[in-house]
Amino acid sequence: MKGTRFRSGAAGFTLIELIVVVIILGILAAVALPRFINLQRDARIAKLQAARGSVSAASALVHATTLSRGGVADPAACVGGSVTANNSNGATGTVCTESGVIYLVFGYPQVSPFSGNPGILSAAGLTGIFNPTQAQLEAEGYTYTTNGGIATFGVVGAPDAANCYFTYAQPTVANAAAMISGLTISGC
Repeated sequence: MKGTRFRSGAAGFTLIELIVVVIILGILAAVALPRFINLQRDARIAKLQAARGSVSAASALVHATTLSRGGVADPAACVGGSVTANNSNGATGTVCTESGVIYLVFGYPQVSPFSGNPGILSAAGLTGIFNPTQAQLEAEGYTYTTNGGIATFGVVGAPDAANCYFTYAQPTVANAAAMISGLTISGC
């Protein structure tokens, strides 16, 4: 009878090989973790840039629409309501969009709170809902606060929300433009 023969080479890993693998994984984790954290910051900044672009485009499009209509009131009520837009670029005005009426200040979308008349927040289209609630906006990852004629847009999840935002200021006099600030990203 033949006996069982073992190979002369060992099967498996030696303790030294396992230690080397653990050290390599530790080094990779130390390098990858900060990069992952930076990716989250970069994503918040990109989301804020996208929101700023939407607000800027909405402001320009609404203003251009108001100018092109030359203050001539629409013949029928806007979609989803009973308001007939006056297309005025005066101190107060309204303009119809595909989704509904937008309220204006000197031809630009007004800053309004969540429960107020649709303004820049609705015109920017940051959600799929025309006049979103705070909960609906936050579900999309954005924050929005108002202080008089200034709206502050931010992103949900910023480590320092007071330093991760941009602002939109409605004009305060005729023939002035709405002002959109640059991004403040030190807290993103």
